[in-house]
Amino acid sequence: MKTLVKTFTAAVLVAISTMTIAAEHPEKVINLSTADFAIHHYVEVITEGQSLGLEQLFASDYSQKVNGKSIKTNSRSEVIGFLKKQKGHQLNCKTTTSILEKSADYMVAKITMQFENFTRTELVTLVHEGGAWKVSKSINSYL
Repeated sequence: MKTLVKTFTAAVLVAISTMTIAAEHPEKVINLSTADFAIHHYVEVITEGQSLGLEQLFASDYSQKVNGKSIKTNSRSEVIGFLKKQKGHQLNCKTTTSILEKSADYMVAKITMQFENFTRTELVTLVHEGGAWKVSKSINSYL
Protein backbone atom coordinates (compact mmCIF):
# COMPACT_ATOMS: atom_id res chain seq x y z
CA MET A 1 0.00 0.00 0.00
CA LYS A 2 2.86 2.37 0.86
CA THR A 3 4.41 1.69 -2.56
CA LEU A 4 1.15 2.57 -4.30
CA VAL A 5 0.87 5.84 -2.37
CA LYS A 6 4.50 6.73 -3.15
CA THR A 7 4.00 5.94 -6.86
CA PHE A 8 0.82 8.01 -7.02
CA THR A 9 2.49 10.92 -5.19
CA ALA A 10 5.49 10.81 -7.53
CA ALA A 11 3.21 10.80 -10.59
CA VAL A 12 1.30 13.82 -9.28
CA LEU A 13 4.53 15.70 -8.54
CA VAL A 14 5.87 15.00 -12.03
CA ALA A 15 2.62 16.19 -13.61
CA ILE A 16 2.59 19.38 -11.54
CA SER A 17 6.23 20.18 -12.28
CA THR A 18 5.70 19.57 -15.99
CA MET A 19 2.73 21.96 -16.06
CA THR A 20 4.70 24.54 -14.09
CA ILE A 21 7.64 24.38 -16.50
CA ALA A 22 5.28 24.63 -19.47
CA ALA A 23 3.58 27.68 -17.94
CA GLU A 24 6.94 29.36 -17.26
CA HIS A 25 8.33 28.56 -20.72
CA PRO A 26 5.41 28.43 -23.19
CA GLU A 27 7.78 28.63 -26.18
CA LYS A 28 8.98 25.09 -25.39
CA VAL A 29 5.46 23.69 -25.74
CA ILE A 30 5.16 24.25 -29.50
CA ASN A 31 6.38 21.36 -31.66
CA LEU A 32 7.85 22.65 -34.93
CA SER A 33 9.90 19.54 -35.70
CA THR A 34 8.11 18.92 -39.00
CA ALA A 35 6.88 21.23 -41.74
CA ASP A 36 3.37 19.86 -41.29
CA PHE A 37 3.34 20.77 -37.57
CA ALA A 38 4.68 24.25 -38.38
CA ILE A 39 2.13 25.04 -41.10
CA HIS A 40 -0.69 23.68 -38.93
CA HIS A 41 0.42 25.92 -36.05
CA TYR A 42 0.73 28.91 -38.40
CA VAL A 43 -2.88 28.40 -39.56
CA GLU A 44 -3.98 28.24 -35.90
CA VAL A 45 -2.13 31.49 -35.22
CA ILE A 46 -3.65 33.44 -38.11
CA THR A 47 -7.20 32.03 -37.98
CA GLU A 48 -7.81 31.03 -34.35
CA GLY A 49 -5.85 33.63 -32.41
CA GLN A 50 -3.34 31.14 -31.04
CA SER A 51 -0.47 33.07 -29.47
CA LEU A 52 1.90 30.46 -28.08
CA GLY A 53 5.20 30.13 -29.86
CA LEU A 54 5.04 33.28 -31.98
CA GLU A 55 8.71 34.11 -31.48
CA GLN A 56 9.60 30.50 -32.22
CA LEU A 57 7.39 30.21 -35.31
CA PHE A 58 8.81 33.08 -37.36
CA ALA A 59 12.32 33.10 -38.80
CA SER A 60 14.53 36.05 -37.85
CA ASP A 61 14.36 37.42 -41.43
CA TYR A 62 10.58 36.93 -41.79
CA SER A 63 8.64 39.42 -43.87
CA GLN A 64 5.03 39.68 -44.95
CA LYS A 65 3.90 41.24 -48.20
CA VAL A 66 0.25 42.26 -48.50
CA ASN A 67 -1.18 42.86 -51.96
CA GLY A 68 -4.42 44.79 -51.74
CA LYS A 69 -5.37 48.22 -53.01
CA SER A 70 -1.73 49.03 -52.35
CA ILE A 71 1.30 46.86 -51.63
CA LYS A 72 2.57 46.85 -48.06
CA THR A 73 5.47 44.99 -46.47
CA ASN A 74 5.40 44.17 -42.76
CA SER A 75 8.42 43.22 -40.68
CA ARG A 76 8.67 40.27 -38.30
CA SER A 77 8.19 42.49 -35.24
CA GLU A 78 5.14 44.21 -36.77
CA VAL A 79 3.46 40.89 -37.57
CA ILE A 80 4.24 39.34 -34.18
CA GLY A 81 2.96 42.46 -32.42
CA PHE A 82 -0.27 42.35 -34.43
CA LEU A 83 -0.77 38.62 -33.79
CA LYS A 84 -0.22 39.08 -30.03
CA LYS A 85 -3.01 41.67 -30.04
CA GLN A 86 -5.25 39.16 -31.87
CA LYS A 87 -4.84 36.52 -29.14
CA GLY A 88 -8.05 34.51 -28.87
CA HIS A 89 -9.69 36.23 -31.85
CA GLN A 90 -11.09 33.63 -34.26
CA LEU A 91 -11.73 34.50 -37.89
CA ASN A 92 -15.09 33.52 -39.37
CA CYS A 93 -13.80 31.79 -42.49
CA LYS A 94 -13.38 28.42 -44.12
CA THR A 95 -9.68 27.62 -44.38
CA THR A 96 -7.93 25.21 -46.72
CA THR A 97 -4.22 24.50 -46.91
CA SER A 98 -2.36 22.86 -49.76
CA ILE A 99 1.33 22.09 -50.05
CA LEU A 100 2.71 23.37 -53.35
CA GLU A 101 6.32 22.28 -52.94
CA LYS A 102 8.22 20.42 -50.24
CA SER A 103 11.81 19.30 -49.79
CA ALA A 104 13.97 18.35 -46.82
CA ASP A 105 14.54 21.95 -45.73
CA TYR A 106 12.01 24.06 -47.64
CA MET A 107 8.24 24.13 -48.11
CA VAL A 108 5.74 26.39 -49.89
CA ALA A 109 2.10 26.20 -48.85
CA LYS A 110 -1.03 27.94 -50.07
CA ILE A 111 -3.59 28.93 -47.46
CA THR A 112 -7.01 30.03 -48.66
CA MET A 113 -9.39 31.71 -46.24
CA GLN A 114 -12.90 32.05 -47.64
CA PHE A 115 -14.87 34.78 -45.87
CA GLU A 116 -18.47 35.73 -46.65
CA ASN A 117 -17.58 38.65 -48.96
CA PHE A 118 -13.98 38.02 -49.99
CA THR A 119 -11.16 35.49 -50.17
CA ARG A 120 -7.69 35.86 -48.68
CA THR A 121 -5.00 33.76 -50.32
CA GLU A 122 -1.61 33.43 -48.68
CA LEU A 123 1.55 31.83 -50.01
CA VAL A 124 3.78 30.82 -47.11
CA THR A 125 7.42 29.78 -47.29
CA LEU A 126 8.81 27.67 -44.47
CA VAL A 127 12.45 26.77 -43.93
CA HIS A 128 14.11 24.20 -41.72
CA GLU A 129 16.72 25.89 -39.57
CA GLY A 130 18.24 25.09 -36.22
CA GLY A 131 16.30 21.83 -35.91
CA ALA A 132 12.88 23.49 -36.30
CA TRP A 133 10.61 24.62 -39.11
CA LYS A 134 9.97 28.36 -39.28
CA VAL A 135 7.86 30.65 -41.43
CA SER A 136 10.26 32.83 -43.42
CA LYS A 137 7.96 34.70 -45.79
CA SER A 138 4.29 35.16 -46.59
CA ILE A 139 2.55 36.89 -49.45
CA ASN A 140 -1.13 37.79 -49.05
CA SER A 141 -3.68 38.75 -51.67
CA TYR A 142 -7.36 39.55 -51.42
CA LEU A 143 -10.09 38.83 -53.97
